Amino acid sequence: MDGDQNTGGFRGYRDTAQVDMPMAPPVHGRASGGRPGADPVPAPRTVLDPSPAPQDHRTTPDQPRTVERHLDEILAAMPEPEPIELAVLDAQGLLCAEEVVSQRALPAFDQAALDGYAARYDDVAAATVEAPVQLGVVGESVAGATSPSSIGPGLALKVAAGAMMPAGADVVVPAVWTDQGPVRVAVQAAPPAGSYLRRTGDDVAPGDPAVGVGTPIGPAQISLLAAVGRERVLVRPRPRIAVLCAGGELVDVGTVPAPGQIVDVNSYALAAAARDAGAEAYRSGILPADKRRLTEVLESQLLRSDLVLIAGTFASGGSDMVTDALAELGQMRFRQVTMHPGPVQGFGRLGRDQIPVICVPGEPVAALVSFEVFVRPAIRLMLGKRQLFRRTVQAIAGQQLESPLGYRQYLHGTVMRHPDGGYVVEPVGDGTDAQLARMARANCLIVIDEDVTEVAAGGLVTVMPLLLGG
Repeated sequence: MDGDQNTGGFRGYRDTAQVDMPMAPPVHGRASGGRPGADPVPAPRTVLDPSPAPQDHRTTPDQPRTVERHLDEILAAMPEPEPIELAVLDAQGLLCAEEVVSQRALPAFDQAALDGYAARYDDVAAATVEAPVQLGVVGESVAGATSPSSIGPGLALKVAAGAMMPAGADVVVPAVWTDQGPVRVAVQAAPPAGSYLRRTGDDVAPGDPAVGVGTPIGPAQISLLAAVGRERVLVRPRPRIAVLCAGGELVDVGTVPAPGQIVDVNSYALAAAARDAGAEAYRSGILPADKRRLTEVLESQLLRSDLVLIAGTFASGGSDMVTDALAELGQMRFRQVTMHPGPVQGFGRLGRDQIPVICVPGEPVAALVSFEVFVRPAIRLMLGKRQLFRRTVQAIAGQQLESPLGYRQYLHGTVMRHPDGGYVVEPVGDGTDAQLARMARANCLIVIDEDVTEVAAGGLVTVMPLLLGG
């Protein structure tokens, strides 16, 4: 269950590896920084801080920061979009932003809950198969009939599910408990008084709350809103996310790349990920190489967006055209984060309205991992969701796993249920497959903590299933 409720904003520390089942002790390996065949540990590099200096955007290097600290900064800066009114069908998947009070009774009249015979309980209480009770049938009531009717002692009215109950009746005898006679009916068993009928206001009475603030609007809520006469409802809107990519080597998907060029996949992947998280994402594509046009594009996206997401290889310890343009629009910082892949992350609030801008690495695997860790929780916070992070489970490692010391490692893997219970996980591929192909086959991220360099086969690891819409 998603547990989506309105929390009223971010409140302090957020853990990116929350576990929804008992946590077993972690399996610690040797704490060494290097080993044969392992990925090299990313070395700390000078980071860009363009905020204070008008002439030179470089500052002394920041200390590498933890995943939690970088995430805290992002979540604390997320705006809360103003509620908007939408048609009830357009509100599906969003959180209600008002207390909807019913002005109607549901049901609006006493009605039969199933096909049968409306009768007086006193008349049928003694009915048995051996000694059925005979009642005279005075007519029939079907759904949609508006003429009220009534019955007296010894009489019954044939009714359809949803039909108006006759005055005087206090029970509906199911048709299968009778001989279904059209003129006289033999009742062979009696339900308790009040059975198989719905009284006026049993579901919702006038003045009762129908849908509360923070309620996720799904098919059942839409049904109730329609029943109480609401065509439109106030909701927390989908945040508007602009997705851009930076890099002189990038070409659009319809272009055949020349040697040294790369097809822009990040703007497609990140826009899709943002939509899956619940945002209204706009794929703006590759940033222009011309400085004036670049600044114009950034400014226009800041005016139309609640959050701007940029993927690219950004300057570290120096400046380039994109970081310079971002620095001119506000305080933008690029930092080393103790995670792998994608240790260089950027965040700032730019433009007149201080719109949050998140920069993630340009390498596609690192870009999507960064999205899961930082951007998806931010989107869900703006949506008002209570559960910001994907639920995690503990799984048995199917093979030995290695991780760089001091960095939280995120590995794509496949997780499956073990026949004896619990979960088993293995990393995807053997290292010879293309990274995008491996990522496309994965259904989870394996999360290895900063102080663990080795997990033996059979050890327990934290796994984050990557379920669409989950």
